[in-house]
Amino acid sequence: MGHGSHAASPKNSSSPAAMGTGMGKGKCKISMLFNLNTIDSCFLSDRWRITSAGMFAGSCIGVFLLTVALELLRRSIKEYDRFLVRQHLAKFQASTAAAAAAARAEGESVSSKDVAVAARASCAAVPPLRPSVLQQAVRAFLHLLQFTCAYILMLLAMYYNGYLLLCIFLGAYFGAFIFQWENLPLGGQQTSAAEEATVCCG
Repeated sequence: MGHGSHAASPKNSSSPAAMGTGMGKGKCKISMLFNLNTIDSCFLSDRWRITSAGMFAGSCIGVFLLTVALELLRRSIKEYDRFLVRQHLAKFQASTAAAAAAARAEGESVSSKDVAVAARASCAAVPPLRPSVLQQAVRAFLHLLQFTCAYILMLLAMYYNGYLLLCIFLGAYFGAFIFQWENLPLGGQQTSAAEEATVCCG
């Protein structure tokens, strides 16, 4: 019995509880509770092990920039969709103008008022926009980038490192300050921040 308990002790030393208090020098410090670990902290992989204060500072800056990049991607997705809608509307407005020009060339009397009425009717009759295969591929790729950034940040936050959490919060603040600074819609519509399905994971 004594020999069996002695043999079981090495397994216990690698349990999650032991890892939560940190392991020996040169090993990864991993905690599932709030902590302020710096040197020997590991994130996502044992290859991302902090060996110096400079490396930890660089990691914090990288996490901050990754959070800002997430807000940039969210804005990029909206701007690309807006670009596709403008392009779609411009196509039908151009067809209306071309029809008016053709009528003038044939000698028909077309007033500016008639052209404006025709343009409004054309806009009202614009069919729904269904992106092409290439356009949808670009939309899906932007979504993939946003999804990847969001989940990497979620995994990093689960290390409960106070410094990394602070960098994520600051990155979210400055990212929103820069990339959600736009004209607010009128008429009771939601702002860009409220349109997000989920704040964390895209």
